[in-house]
Amino acid sequence: MNEKRNRVRQADSLAERLAADALRLREEASHLEPGPERDALLSKAHRNKMAADINSCLTAPGRRLPG
Repeated sequence: MNEKRNRVRQADSLAERLAADALRLREEASHLEPGPERDALLSKAHRNKMAADINSCLTAPGRRLPG
């Protein structure tokens, strides 16, 4: 029951990793012809960008909780 968890210390922040992945996905999509595969890559890139934006809003200094 005392198993050690594998913990990985990330070198980059979540926002940096999401932004880098979004950039990589857009670059990959630019080499594809228009179609469902390209649309899926662009959609994932958009979701990563949105997640990075939400993360930055939630972790901003001085953020006040609603209510």
